Amino acid sequence: MSDTMELLRLVQSLAEKRGVFRAEAYVFALEALEAEIAARDEPGHVSGEDLLDRIRTLGRDRFGALAGDVFNAWGVRGTIDFGRIVFHLVDEGLLHKQDDDNLADFIDKFDFREAFALRVHEGRT
Repeated sequence: MSDTMELLRLVQSLAEKRGVFRAEAYVFALEALEAEIAARDEPGHVSGEDLLDRIRTLGRDRFGALAGDVFNAWGVRGTIDFGRIVFHLVDEGLLHKQDDDNLADFIDKFDFREAFALRVHEGRT
């Protein structure tokens, strides 16, 4: 079995065991983490704030104004839920954390409606 297939199996099992978020939410968080790491000049720790910035960007790029609705369908209602997802992945040994990483790093960092609202060009009537 490929590493990707094994990871997907583990994530599906985690989602079923926790019963809170759909597997897609865990996969999306992992994709955002991978994108954040790839965008850096040097490897290093990714903070909760950096990960949420990447989640916002990736969500906007992938789903546009519907990103908040997609996240809600996955059981993700706010940024704290992405923190819960990260810490579920840590608990399962799929991610590692530093001692100063905390769920509070993810509390109310942005509002989905505001972050993914359609932007009208300024000056247009």
